[in-house]
Amino acid sequence: MADIEPYESALDSIPGAHPYPRTSRYHDAEIGIHKQADGTEVRYTKRRLLPPLHDDTEPHVVGAGERGDLLAQRFLGDPGQWWRIADANPVLDPRELTDEAGRVIGIPLAGGFPRGERRV
Repeated sequence: MADIEPYESALDSIPGAHPYPRTSRYHDAEIGIHKQADGTEVRYTKRRLLPPLHDDTEPHVVGAGERGDLLAQRFLGDPGQWWRIADANPVLDPRELTDEAGRVIGIPLAGGFPRGERRV
């Protein structure tokens, strides 16, 4: 059986393809190309700036033992979307979101559902 190429290798062969899936926080980040002295081109992800804070969040009181990935699973349906919660709160380190029980954080609305219509 032939070896299956990794996701990244497959995308490298498609000109202009973005190396990150749509669910990644880096999906919209700009991809740069650095040309080395020998002419080799190296693709890299340019710096990702945090988006501006929005009021499209629902308050949540952090409970003991909660983590960003668990909150993302519970409220957004995907533990890999923890970064959306981190982006919605003014923290530099995502662990700051849940390191203190009782802290109130904003949970972004899932899938654009208006307040009160989200299923948890």
